[in-house]
Amino acid sequence: MTIAMDAFLTDARAWLDDVATPRTANAWGEGSDSVAVFESWTAEQERAETDRIRAYEQAKFDAGFGAITWSSEFGGRDLPVAYLLAFRRLESEYDVPRRTEMFPVTQQLIAPTIAQWGTPEQQATYVRAMLRTDLIACQLFSETEAGSDLAAVRTKAVQQDDGTWRLDGHKVWTSGALVADHGVAVTRTDATVAKHAGLTVFIVPMDAEGVTIRPIRQMTGGASFNEVYLDGVVLGDEHRLGPVGQGWKVALTVLASERLDSGSLGLENADQAVELARNLGRELDAVERDQVADLVTRSYVQRLTGMRVAAAIVSGQDPGPEASAGKLLATDTMARTSEVARALLGPELTADSGRWGTWAWGEHVLGAPGYRIAGGTDEIQHNIIAERVLGLPREPRA
Repeated sequence: MTIAMDAFLTDARAWLDDVATPRTANAWGEGSDSVAVFESWTAEQERAETDRIRAYEQAKFDAGFGAITWSSEFGGRDLPVAYLLAFRRLESEYDVPRRTEMFPVTQQLIAPTIAQWGTPEQQATYVRAMLRTDLIACQLFSETEAGSDLAAVRTKAVQQDDGTWRLDGHKVWTSGALVADHGVAVTRTDATVAKHAGLTVFIVPMDAEGVTIRPIRQMTGGASFNEVYLDGVVLGDEHRLGPVGQGWKVALTVLASERLDSGSLGLENADQAVELARNLGRELDAVERDQVADLVTRSYVQRLTGMRVAAAIVSGQDPGPEASAGKLLATDTMARTSEVARALLGPELTADSGRWGTWAWGEHVLGAPGYRIAGGTDEIQHNIIAERVLGLPREPRA
């Protein structure tokens, strides 16, 4: 039975009031001033923060706000997408734990993919557990040799005489591998056919024998990304996700979900940059005022594009080009946010004066360029728009 939107939001606000405080209650200079794009945590800090966020997500799920659009089979309420979007807008008004990348990957990318492509046993094992974040998942997609061409992966999966599969290969840029329980790996199972036709996907336990995780040190000092080596990892056929040779279609399901959520990236930090301008303690000059106004304008354009994506989802359409535009706007907003921070702070960007909300911007400036690659490169998004909006011909596939 569908609850009225007003009643739904009243219940949601009552729950949020009980577990968090409104953001407006936090004065400038209070709480964390982190604006990092990629956090610079130690392994212990990453695990502790993951556990903190997980506790909130589990409480949200148990309260009926963690799987709003999902069926009761997976612990959801089977409500329209409009209810999810309304809850997200309301939730953004509260000081709740800031989700790291692992949580949308698990809940919004991997869980729906398993729900679509998984066997009944896989669905029962993973989907609800991932929606509640009892299990955390990562993407074992990218490889150094493949670049942005996912279909060019070289990690091999060979079925053995006893029906098990042996995986050998090297994945890179894997976010959250150290805290993930499982990884979804794209592998090559047939090298004799066209590259898009010879792929198969597997659900890999990250503690399986033969899995080695090596953190990649970033210039911020942190290690949000990892290399993952698969050396003779043996998995039963129950770990295969989707039919043999259909891995490209399974991977596209993940990637489509990834781009739908990318348009909201960076807006929170853009808002923080505007608050920095308000609380700088001095008058802005004409150039600085122009830069701040430009950032505000661009962030509104990004929000409007996000609304178009949401409207397409609600109407049951595939918002591919809108989602790609949202991703491009997000990376642009991040870049403009860095420019505003550099202009306003000057030396305080690189020298810790001890003043709240200043030196923390260094991590944003160093991390923001990475999102021109993460979640589908700018070039990939341009290609999608060129093909699906402008009607330009697609490059022939090998």
